[in-house]
Amino acid sequence: MDKDRLIPAAVSGGLLAIGLIGGGALIGQGVVNARVGDRSVTVRGLAERNVEADLALLPLRFTASGDVLADVQARIDGDLGIVRQFLTAQGYPAEAVALGRLEVADTQSREYSNQNGGPRFILAQTVIVRTTDVARVQRTTRALNDLVRQGVVLQDFSGPTYVFTKLNEVRPEMIAQATASARSGAEQFAKDSGAPLGPIRQATQGSFEILARDEIGDEAQSPDKKVRVVTTISYRLR
Repeated sequence: MDKDRLIPAAVSGGLLAIGLIGGGALIGQGVVNARVGDRSVTVRGLAERNVEADLALLPLRFTASGDVLADVQARIDGDLGIVRQFLTAQGYPAEAVALGRLEVADTQSREYSNQNGGPRFILAQTVIVRTTDVARVQRTTRALNDLVRQGVVLQDFSGPTYVFTKLNEVRPEMIAQATASARSGAEQFAKDSGAPLGPIRQATQGSFEILARDEIGDEAQSPDKKVRVVTTISYRLR
């Protein structure tokens, strides 16, 4: 009687073991499939474009000094007239020329505490040219010696600033180029690894950079610029 009971139990136990083994195999296969499905490749795509500055700012700061404030002011006013005439001769319309603030320093005040016996008053006036005529500003910069010859003392002159303002116009096409560059790299990786390339899993767009075209010197001082963007994209591998 006991033997009759043991046989079905053994059969049932065997079937259960087979079922567990089969179930374990399926679970293991499921993990493998999940990992295969999660495979991905992350690549970067680069897009660069050479551009020209479309806005130029030319600050001209000039000074005069002396012991009598009225006399120093008169010299500054005279220099201002010379600067305006110079800029008019260079072809700038009146709306392109803005007058900055007048700076007045009294070297005998407590703030400056003049101990060198120099002039008491130092006045500085700034005139700013703002124009989209970048080539004209470049010519003007080369002609600034004319102001010096007329007695205008330019101070802290570091040259014009050149700006590229049309980034939004090139942004869409450059993003497309960077994305295409990334996909090309991903396709090559997938080909080398023998796995078909799947859809985009994640994408990140980097910041746009505006650099000097030759990447030498200060970007702001160069009218020739380079716009660069890098995208980082993850693709699934099938």
